[in-house]
Amino acid sequence: MADDSLFGIHGAALEVRGQRMGILASNIANASTPGFKARDIDFQKAMAAAQGGSVDDGAISGATMYRVPLQPSLDGNTVDLSTEQTAFAENAVQYQTTLSFLNGRIGQITRALRGE
Repeated sequence: MADDSLFGIHGAALEVRGQRMGILASNIANASTPGFKARDIDFQKAMAAAQGGSVDDGAISGATMYRVPLQPSLDGNTVDLSTEQTAFAENAVQYQTTLSFLNGRIGQITRALRGE
């Protein structure tokens, strides 16, 4: 998908951001789970992997990393709720921006097909 001439890299970016949103949501949901290790995706590394083909769990797993907390909890949980919420909000804005771009591109293609 990364080399798709209609959407360029934006389709892959949307997929990576969507998968990152799921990981961040899992971190937030497990903020009270003893021993849970917070994860995240290295977006640049995931996009570099996506340049070679479609974005799949294999490409994402290679870009997945564990967070190192500023203050580790006694139960071994590494989730810093404020960090996760901030990362989730930033990723959501970036996801929406990419989606808006793609919607605009689809609109252009639709108008071109209609001859407008």
